[in-house]
Amino acid sequence: MKSQVFINLPVTNLEKSAALYTKMGFTINPAFSDNSAKCLVWSEEIFLMIMTTDRFKTFATRPLADTKNGLAGIYALSVSSLAKVNEVAGNALAAGATEPKPLQDHGFMQLRTIEDADGHTWEIFFMDMTKLPQQ
Repeated sequence: MKSQVFINLPVTNLEKSAALYTKMGFTINPAFSDNSAKCLVWSEEIFLMIMTTDRFKTFATRPLADTKNGLAGIYALSVSSLAKVNEVAGNALAAGATEPKPLQDHGFMQLRTIEDADGHTWEIFFMDMTKLPQQ
């Protein structure tokens, strides 16, 4: 089995969150989804498990962070072009996400930051390694 990444997040409204993430480009894997959790697939290696807070608490060993008022982490997803950055972020915004700061352009990398309804922060970015400054 190849290495894979699973990000697990608690959400207050499972269906609303699933709609936002599918608009961003994730697909739902029904084999690992039910009325308390959705398995969302970004690629063959990257998965997002969103769970109701009650379901998430069954896995937690500490109290849940208040991501609406504090940052718990930043999750970054690479895409194939700046146009795709804008497409994914635009779709997220149309589905109810917010954009706390404007597009960042670092020359070799452009990224947009979005937050879902629960305050989970995502960076959608494109990196052109041919433009990476040489040291």
